[in-house]
Amino acid sequence: MDYTEQLDLAIERLHEEGRYRTFIDIERQNGQFPHAEWTREDGTKKDITVWCGNDYLGMGQNPVVIDAMHEAIDATGAGSGGTRNISGTTVYHKRLEAELADLHGKEGALLFTSAYIANDATLSTLPKLFPGAIIYSDALNHASMIEGVRRNGGAKRIFRHNDVAHLRELLAADDPAAPKIIAFESIYSMDGDFGPIEAICDLADEFGALTYIDEVHAVGMYGPRGAGVAERDGLMHRLDIINGTLAKAYGVMGGYIAASAKMCDAIRSYAPGFIFTTSLPPAVAAGAAASVKHLKTAQELRDSQQLQAKILKLRLKGLGLPIIDHGSHIVPVMVGNPVHTKLLSDMLLEEHGIYVQPINFPTVPRGTERLRFTPSPVHGPLEIEALVKAMDALWSHCALNRAELTG
Repeated sequence: MDYTEQLDLAIERLHEEGRYRTFIDIERQNGQFPHAEWTREDGTKKDITVWCGNDYLGMGQNPVVIDAMHEAIDATGAGSGGTRNISGTTVYHKRLEAELADLHGKEGALLFTSAYIANDATLSTLPKLFPGAIIYSDALNHASMIEGVRRNGGAKRIFRHNDVAHLRELLAADDPAAPKIIAFESIYSMDGDFGPIEAICDLADEFGALTYIDEVHAVGMYGPRGAGVAERDGLMHRLDIINGTLAKAYGVMGGYIAASAKMCDAIRSYAPGFIFTTSLPPAVAAGAAASVKHLKTAQELRDSQQLQAKILKLRLKGLGLPIIDHGSHIVPVMVGNPVHTKLLSDMLLEEHGIYVQPINFPTVPRGTERLRFTPSPVHGPLEIEALVKAMDALWSHCALNRAELTG
């Protein structure tokens, strides 16, 4: 086999389908978020506004976080030097886990290098702890959850997205004595819709199932202390395992689960993704702990972010652009064609200094390609006005349909 030729063919297919992904080289400017500097391939630079970042609240440049990281790196150096089991557990890791357990009202929390690894490692390990377990997974769960469910070697059932009736049918059809785990999300990031947490918890109680919720796009963002949608709705106590990230609203890096002390102990003892991975650098753990602690009392940031998202959605709707609005902070604008989506993204960047990455298959189904905007508290009136004007002009220039989608 000509391996190089096969690689060329694989990459060429992506180009032909308009799905080839390019990296945009940007340099964030400390204290200036969401403004950054883009370096083109020819080496020239352009000032841009980032509209697709996951640093939802700008905590990645908050002095509270940066000062904590400086203090930790000055005290400990760069890396942790090992896995959590072999020299890689520091006071910073323990403090962060304590902050997260307190955040979610759980006995314990367990750190991973990312929320992807936390999902994959935990969901693939649960059937080892509960032999014969069946995992019921929402059809639109994140790739990390899908991978964890796929790799666990146990039985799985896929229920239609947010379809509680279908989930009930699947639960009722299985052996009542079999261990059961329902895996779902609080906010599905591509459409910005909410999972039916209470209804799923009711089914879990009825059928004796454990609940596993991914709150990655909600932690820091919802609830009186930023613990997520489950906190907002008063349902955290009914969830057995909560997954979250430190790389989005908290502005740093890493992922975690929060659960009972015994569940955390079992996962850390059995999950290869935890056992064999070098732990987070102490400075990262310190910054994340500072961010989590700060956002427990920073409701004004959450309120400001929600206001900016609401304003942007109203402005885009006023232009007749096809946005999806489920009431969350995520603002998807539907394009429906991968080539057009990439073209719009390129034109926004080059002509208007607005950076929003095209979202294509396999992240979303074919035919639902989109631009996904994530406003933050520091996307102010000037940034919103510039975005709205650019979108209006490009939508007309490309002769795209103006038809509102409301969910």
